[in-house]
Amino acid sequence: MSNKLKTFTKGLLLENPLLVLNIGLCSSLGVTVSVMNGLGMGLGMTFVLLMSEIVISIFKKLIPSAIRLPVFIIVIAAFTTIVQLVLQAYVESLYNALGVFIPLIVVNCIIMGRVEAFASKNSIGDSILDALGMGIGYIIVMVAISFIRELFGNGTLFDGTSLKMVLIPEEYRIGILNSAPGGFLVFGIIGALVQFGKGIKANKDKAKLEAAEKASKQDNEVSVQEDK
Repeated sequence: MSNKLKTFTKGLLLENPLLVLNIGLCSSLGVTVSVMNGLGMGLGMTFVLLMSEIVISIFKKLIPSAIRLPVFIIVIAAFTTIVQLVLQAYVESLYNALGVFIPLIVVNCIIMGRVEAFASKNSIGDSILDALGMGIGYIIVMVAISFIRELFGNGTLFDGTSLKMVLIPEEYRIGILNSAPGGFLVFGIIGALVQFGKGIKANKDKAKLEAAEKASKQDNEVSVQEDK
């Protein structure tokens, strides 16, 4: 796998900001009561992350190390303000639903962490791939959490839009999923499933390695016997 592809794909699973790095959890647990909220927050965060990494990567050599963090925050805050104003002007229902979590994008650990650890040290192209990979990984997890919480907690999908569907009668809904503990519960289940899958893959890789080593050892023994 090329370095470019690794840079893009690491954020999808291996270094997923939510499931693996466990950062930026406030928004994932606070707004994921509906699919539209999760998708909207994910897209907004990805936009800010992408634009911030691009700008920091372009001007990284011009930013004095002594003031790099304040500069990073100013850049992130500028793009966060753009997202906030666009949502307020064109998607007011989503703006009201996300509430305080929109301005909190400024202090989202995912964005600050990637800007500091990656964009400030790498090229524009790599920074774009990193931002897109991390952003898509974030969106996937946000939508997955939102889907489970909205479907089983509220019995609907796409609530708040013209596409709203009521799929589960009220008496069969799991009300706790609409609360904060429900967010932790769903996040924990998804995280556990991911770790379980990684464990199975690790065991398979270990078994393949042991089989290859055993075959190599047998081949060496046969070669020694033939030489004799």
